[in-house]
Amino acid sequence: MPFINEVLEHNQRKGGTTPSVRQSRFQFNLDTVMQQLRSRITGQDAALDAIAASLALTKAELGDPRKPLAVMLLMGPTGVGKTETVRLLAEAIHGRADALCRIDMNTLAQEHYAASLTGAPPGYVGSKEGNTLFDREAIEGSFGKPGIVLFDELEKASEPVTRALMNIFDNGELRLSSGTTTLNFRNSLIFMTSNVGAQAIWSWQQRQQRGWCRWLPEAWRTRQEQKQHRLALEKAFVPEFLNRIDQQLIYQRLDDDQVLVLVELALERLNNRLARHQIQLVARPELKNWLGERGFDRRYGARAMSRCFRQWLEPEVANALLQSPDRPAGCLLIADLTPRQDAVVLTLEAPAASD
Repeated sequence: MPFINEVLEHNQRKGGTTPSVRQSRFQFNLDTVMQQLRSRITGQDAALDAIAASLALTKAELGDPRKPLAVMLLMGPTGVGKTETVRLLAEAIHGRADALCRIDMNTLAQEHYAASLTGAPPGYVGSKEGNTLFDREAIEGSFGKPGIVLFDELEKASEPVTRALMNIFDNGELRLSSGTTTLNFRNSLIFMTSNVGAQAIWSWQQRQQRGWCRWLPEAWRTRQEQKQHRLALEKAFVPEFLNRIDQQLIYQRLDDDQVLVLVELALERLNNRLARHQIQLVARPELKNWLGERGFDRRYGARAMSRCFRQWLEPEVANALLQSPDRPAGCLLIADLTPRQDAVVLTLEAPAASD
């Protein structure tokens, strides 16, 4: 029985009595987890609401015990937060963003790579070892915390590779080809990400914005985009594979309303890295607007903003750190624009004296 020691400890804490209301074995706080996700993922309220509902089912232990806790496909264009959502979920539940089993499906584009998941078949080199890309510890999680599995860029894997996943989704187990080892996914939250249909929807959006369709209600355009996603999925995957997925969540392209939010999130990530240098970066409003204009691209999402920071702001921050090795702890770096507003200028301020 998995987690038997934790089960016994859990029962001992109850004092041998059965409480009037059964306590969930999962220790994560749903509100705290979702607050962390919503603070870092912008413009995806519908997808996050669906994830919150799925986590509530997991917390309440209402799922089928013979299947994974959840199987979700996150669809949408690049740079909108699909992979980041799963990383943040792992951080919120396990305390580390890398506490998950992530498999990049773009490395499994050829048919024979299915053995990377199921192990080499009998008679082949390595069949007895039962080697696989799966991380058993990250998959199984623990009695109080679910395991998290991410199949990234699903559409880039070959069909035999995706077929190998069907048994996992159906009964929560994967028996390796050696026949002696079984991986248990019944305590796992399984996520897949895919860009399938994103390019077709982008082209459709560009056409309809120039035509009479732009005057139609937003609800009509949303239904058309969902139809495009559905058609693209049916073209890319066989029906029996799609039929084993619990939820298909569509992430929307970011728009102009999220520009300053993306700037603030990028600044927060940079300050998190600067914390080990005991320094904090403060950006002036004019600089934030300037970075937003250069770093926002609807087609490439948040990654375009990261490249903008990498090009314009982070080199100046690096130079400031290298040029002031003897700075006192707790300094502020004030970031602003040059008088011609064509580059970033930094000013180092010493920490305020304490009373």
